[in-house]
Amino acid sequence: MTANYPDIATPLRTQAIMNQYGINTKKSLGQNFLTDLNILKNIVLAGNVTKDDNVIEIGPGIGALTEQLARAAKEVVAFEIDERLISVLGDTLSPYDNIKIINQDILKVDLMSAVQENFTDPSAPLKIVANLPYYITTPILMQILESGIEVDAIVVMMQKEVADRLAAEPGTKEYGSLSLTVQYRVQARVAFYVDRTSFIPNPNVDSAIVVLKPREPLEILPDNEQRLFKLFKIGFAMRRKTLWNNLTTAFGKNGGMQDKLLDALEISKINPKIRAEKLTLEEFITLQNALTEVGVY
Repeated sequence: MTANYPDIATPLRTQAIMNQYGINTKKSLGQNFLTDLNILKNIVLAGNVTKDDNVIEIGPGIGALTEQLARAAKEVVAFEIDERLISVLGDTLSPYDNIKIINQDILKVDLMSAVQENFTDPSAPLKIVANLPYYITTPILMQILESGIEVDAIVVMMQKEVADRLAAEPGTKEYGSLSLTVQYRVQARVAFYVDRTSFIPNPNVDSAIVVLKPREPLEILPDNEQRLFKLFKIGFAMRRKTLWNNLTTAFGKNGGMQDKLLDALEISKINPKIRAEKLTLEEFITLQNALTEVGVY
């Protein structure tokens, strides 16, 4: 390995690589190549990547971020869906002996097996870093969170608006079912924002770097996770409506069901007239358990 090799992430070198290999970015794959070296280094810093860490990267492109990760990490395994870029990555990253490139759709990868099969030391701390295609940000993120692998940190670049929703707090306009679904599993914070002019080609939106880390154990657990996630969506089904309106729309407006819903809200100490955006994660869990207790499910 060497840190003296010319950086990929400059506008001139990125364009030169694209010209050399005849690369035309595919809009269908959400391809936008970062050309700001400082941003790439700050991504590595946001994840606190060290020589003790294994790193999985998603979507290496032409290797600009991969290169910076390789300099900082123990090993890097990068998944690239675009077959055209595999030989390019083999060339651009040839100075580094701690990188493995795999031509595979990350949504079809068994992450648990991938860690065991591709890292020299699978027991090393694991971090996941990705410049996610905007159109499949949520499916990839949920796949990682639901995979069961132990991750010290997930550092992802995504559309600014989505990033703000992930890290949103109760009572804000960005807070919603996605915020709750993610924050149920991890702590989320926006590390910094990235202007659209930092890419080739420029995307139509600005981006943000989000850091996700394991959260502290919850004081109360749901009796059924899938019903809890469904309740998040029910609560925000009609955002401007009260929680009561959304609950009765979802579960029924007959007298018997309304009585059960009122009982659940009373047990939870939640005002029926409140809007879902005011409820904390713990309050949603309390309500979910109460709905089960009174027999709504």
